[in-house]
Amino acid sequence: MLKWFPIPFRQKARRVSVLRLQGVISASGGRGGISHASFSPLIEKAFRKGKPDAVALAINSPGGSPVQSALIGAQIRRLAEETSCPVHAFVEDVAASGGYWLAAAADDIWVDDSSITGSIGVISSGFGFHELLARSGIERRVHTAGEDKSMLDPFRPERAEDVERLKTLQAQIHDHFISHVKTRRGDRLRDDQDLFTGEIFVGAQAVELGLVDGVAHMVPKLKALYGDKVRLTHHGQRRPLLQRLLPGIVTDALQSVENHAAWARFGL
Repeated sequence: MLKWFPIPFRQKARRVSVLRLQGVISASGGRGGISHASFSPLIEKAFRKGKPDAVALAINSPGGSPVQSALIGAQIRRLAEETSCPVHAFVEDVAASGGYWLAAAADDIWVDDSSITGSIGVISSGFGFHELLARSGIERRVHTAGEDKSMLDPFRPERAEDVERLKTLQAQIHDHFISHVKTRRGDRLRDDQDLFTGEIFVGAQAVELGLVDGVAHMVPKLKALYGDKVRLTHHGQRRPLLQRLLPGIVTDALQSVENHAAWARFGL
């Protein structure tokens, strides 16, 4: 006589989508950079493909465009709410300035002991060439409709009113950044220290200040949260085949200099 024995219930392995956000943040994205246009499909896929239990952000970015950072962060929050999917950020070398904006879009942030975070501020830099033109005997001719159209022109002496206008713009953007961090981090932030001066913080110091939640690496942390058999599905940006075969040498060289300058601010 046949007997039926119940088959032990096998719990389905939980799934986490891993989205890598690495590079300088800019509107063009560029080679090895981050832009909303190039990453939007990846973000959508990370949240929706296979109905993951969570999304993990692997972040390594010195920052860049505040608008692109805001667009990416807003999409992450929108999809997290639409899918009821928790988001965890894991900082590698650096998540500073716009990189920290992206990290703050997550529900919690985890760092390495040596990770750099913070730099909650706004920066604008450039060069002045008016004396070089004068010494070279070069006359520059600019005609505008609107007296402020050539504000901060690097080929003319800097004007105090231009600098004042720039600082006003920067203050508004800085306020948006501060509001985003306070909204996302809430009561976790220490209120006895000004965290919004543009200062950077390392590892456990950022934990103490409430900018991040703890020191942890991605795989062991996700196993602790979702079980030892958690399945990680990685989503990253790939360059088109022609770009890989026929790189733009001049463009790559110029962008490499700009990117190096952004990373060098943090000793990387």
